[in-house]
Amino acid sequence: MSLFPPHPTLFSSHPVPTSSNCDPIPSPSHPTLSHPIPSLSHQRELLLAESLGKHPLQNRWALWFFKNDKSKMWQANLRLVTKFSTVEDFWPGWVLTDGIEPMWEDSQNKRGGRWLITLAKQQRHTELDRFWLETLLCLIGEMFDEYSNEVCGAVINIRAKGDKIAIWTREAENREGVTHIGRVYKEHLGLSQKVAIGYQAHADTATKSGSLSKTKFVV
Repeated sequence: MSLFPPHPTLFSSHPVPTSSNCDPIPSPSHPTLSHPIPSLSHQRELLLAESLGKHPLQNRWALWFFKNDKSKMWQANLRLVTKFSTVEDFWPGWVLTDGIEPMWEDSQNKRGGRWLITLAKQQRHTELDRFWLETLLCLIGEMFDEYSNEVCGAVINIRAKGDKIAIWTREAENREGVTHIGRVYKEHLGLSQKVAIGYQAHADTATKSGSLSKTKFVV
């Protein structure tokens, strides 16, 4: 049984990413997570959470859901489900960094790219839930050291031919930051050194189908 609902997306309180057929946006079954900038309201939330004995996260996150209704405009299919800023509030749901929208055009995403994990159809019942949960924990746990603020969010795409999970970053040209994020992500997923994962710039992916997109970095 899957841990996640059909089509969620997780982003932070700052701008967030998405994915679609050529992967601009999350279609049904595509959760996404992204990273926000602390605000006064968020700081008040943290103080309240601490007073209630909860464990605050460094950022507030938002969960988005994309319903693939082709009779509507893409943005009309996007729904904000919930927001959370503590460990206790994370577990009942799934989220995105508050403030970033799950689309390449968002100002926080357009110069960035994604680390992409592609899973075969048969891996859906053995690896998909674990990989997605580890991805979310990497994001909300700020596991990428000094480059955690480079992360916009994460997206999951559930498709007939195979599934995809991606972490979106802000600056595709930041080689040092991007490769550090990729190495840490690969380690937390428990992938062997023999398994390579690739990074694609959104600018390349937006003009080509996902399978033809140029791989900018590999770890």
